[in-house]
Amino acid sequence: MVACVIHRHSWPLIVVAACTLTACSPKKESSESLPSVAVRAVVVERTARPTTEEVVGTVRAKLRAAIEAKVSGRIEALVVAPGQTVKAGDLLAQLDAREIQAKLDQALALREQATRDLARARDLMEKKVTTQAEFDSVQSRERVAAGLAREMETMLGYTRVVAPFDGIVTRKLADVGDLAAPGKPILEMEDPRALRFEADVPESLIGSIKLGDRLPVRASAIVASIEATVVEIAPIADAASRTFLVKLDLPAAEGTSSGQFGRVWVVTGESRSIRVPTAAVVVRGQMEVLFIVEKQHAQLRIVRSGKRTDGEIELLSGIASGESVVIEGAEQLRDGQPITLKP
Repeated sequence: MVACVIHRHSWPLIVVAACTLTACSPKKESSESLPSVAVRAVVVERTARPTTEEVVGTVRAKLRAAIEAKVSGRIEALVVAPGQTVKAGDLLAQLDAREIQAKLDQALALREQATRDLARARDLMEKKVTTQAEFDSVQSRERVAAGLAREMETMLGYTRVVAPFDGIVTRKLADVGDLAAPGKPILEMEDPRALRFEADVPESLIGSIKLGDRLPVRASAIVASIEATVVEIAPIADAASRTFLVKLDLPAAEGTSSGQFGRVWVVTGESRSIRVPTAAVVVRGQMEVLFIVEKQHAQLRIVRSGKRTDGEIELLSGIASGESVVIEGAEQLRDGQPITLKP
């Protein structure tokens, strides 16, 4: 009998040999055993499309204002709150008017006295008792008094802070008891019915934009992009950011409101590329794949994608013109799986 001795350092070789003989790796499932899946496919072609660059911006109201008092005074009443809708001429705030009212009373008294003096001077002038110079002096004093009274009446009106246009109150910057003064805003308001999109466009792209251009804009609350018209381009760049402020008028669209984040696409040229619907490209791990139709079977292709706009993806590599790509049902397919095409 021959003894068989196995040394400890020989174990790894034995394990490898055993795995080789017994086929340790799992058996690959045959593609023909997979069930057939109904999908929809389209033939893709390389077409000429405009190339674009994306610029971020903000939706803002075309008409907005910081409301401040024209005269100094303590705020006695603030009759509106943020979110409240107001009409042009509606009272927003009332200032303490006692000081201006006292000055107005003085001006009215002076005007009354000047009016009586002018009446007596006119009577004396008719009787040839006074000179023309004296009459002109009295008449000038009456005009000065009348002008002072009108000025104080106007100042008294300024103690009523009213809405300059129809809109909505967006911010309250003061409260009852605060001192209002020119240059110190009390409220902010805007008209939400007319909106625009404002973007800081880099100097490398500003040459591709001109007044009247219609560019696609997408706000955060809108799934599809909408066309906006360029109405204003800043003539000089911001020295810090090297960008130009561009404003675009937005059409009425449900869901848009001032302050929303958005994007605008600036056309920079034209290129020929293959584009497929977003649903055609499936992300698996770190790879982007799609399936082409090959003899009634799904053939997997690894692709490299580019820009995504309006529900489509630009494909930079991995596919050629004339191939039929699965655009519906791709997420459930496996390489080599039988497929049937939907009409």
